[in-house]
Amino acid sequence: MSFPGVPGGRSVPGGSDMAGMSSQEQQIVKTMQATMESCAGKTVMSGVMGFALGGAFGLFMSSMSYDTPLSAQGQQLTNLPLRQQLSRGFRDMGSRSYSSAKNFGLIGAMFAGTECCIESYRAKSDWKNGVSAGCITGGTLGAKAGPQAAAIGCVGFAAFSAAIDAFMRRQTD
Repeated sequence: MSFPGVPGGRSVPGGSDMAGMSSQEQQIVKTMQATMESCAGKTVMSGVMGFALGGAFGLFMSSMSYDTPLSAQGQQLTNLPLRQQLSRGFRDMGSRSYSSAKNFGLIGAMFAGTECCIESYRAKSDWKNGVSAGCITGGTLGAKAGPQAAAIGCVGFAAFSAAIDAFMRRQTD
């Protein structure tokens, strides 16, 4: 059995070369491409991937908070039996991991959806889409804290987006 894009497999560059595929396989490939090219598909994929990355990041960061018994929380924890220490530690790691996962998923979905909508509206794929999406995402996330926080969020996310876009679009020599 061979797969498209795998060495020795059938190639599907851009989805136009589907020779040798059955009509059902061709329909599946077309459906997958249409889903991944739609704004809804990009938004969902970015949210899911952000959720996964945020969960891993939250798990790592929460595990680092129990590195010393010198803090007040660490001293309280060391007085408990081992089973309760582990139970509290895992429960806390799970809740922090889930919290980070939700935040990363939300940010990823908001940014990708906004960028896709802007790109569809402008009919151009350039750095302005990412900067605009970053500003909208950052401003929306900071809006609850007031107009100053919204402005700072807008500028911060836009600058970060511009830096990442410049890095990703640079020419390789």
